[in-house]
Amino acid sequence: MVQPQSHPDNANYALEKLRELLRVGGFGVDGKLPTERDLAERLGVGRRAVRQALEVLEAEGEVWRRQGAGTFVGQKPDALSADVGAIVAGTDFMEIMEVRLRIEPQLAQLAALRARAPELVRMRELARKIRESDNADARELWDGALHRQIAQSARNQLFLSIFDLINHVRQDEAWQAIRERARSGDAVKMAYAQHEDIIDAIAARDPARAAETMRRHLLMLQERLIRETSHDGQDAAMPPTGEPVLA
Repeated sequence: MVQPQSHPDNANYALEKLRELLRVGGFGVDGKLPTERDLAERLGVGRRAVRQALEVLEAEGEVWRRQGAGTFVGQKPDALSADVGAIVAGTDFMEIMEVRLRIEPQLAQLAALRARAPELVRMRELARKIRESDNADARELWDGALHRQIAQSARNQLFLSIFDLINHVRQDEAWQAIRERARSGDAVKMAYAQHEDIIDAIAARDPARAAETMRRHLLMLQERLIRETSHDGQDAAMPPTGEPVLA
């Protein structure tokens, strides 16, 4: 096995290599990075260089660190996001969908105004990863990452904090099982196409279309979730919100 070339004191080299790792991703559902020691061995640099590079990435909002827990990809969650367990435990999927329907179209609308070129590339990559995933856990992981990238591209920290609170429920196994059943058959291909439509609208800088395509995407999911959890399947035509759903 070829060992990485040693650059023990080169923090710039460490920063460049860490940026590459962040672009590739694959750090697990919680986005936790390896330890400083592991990163140093992997990159062939000293721990001091890794620590300095992580400080830069943290200042840029690319990673955040929690004492005793490690380093994580993305921006540091606020106090509300960090204590979502009790809130999520007291809700259900219909409440989640009602809130998503009112927040995510607005996030897509803002993303159409504010998304940067690299973020659009990232959205395309995430949509591709969803299509290529061969199991439910992977699809759920990349689907959540795509929706969060759209939320992040809206550049509204309060909206993003609310989104993260809602998105936390994706980690619940019961929620994942229901969503996977709802995505069966033609719904999977339709969801893939809707993802592309949303990204196309954002890339076209069309906020109205971005909001509407996101709304239609979520309405389709809401309708199928209702059908999956309805005892007789006959009362799925109208969700509790009173809004019509797509056929």
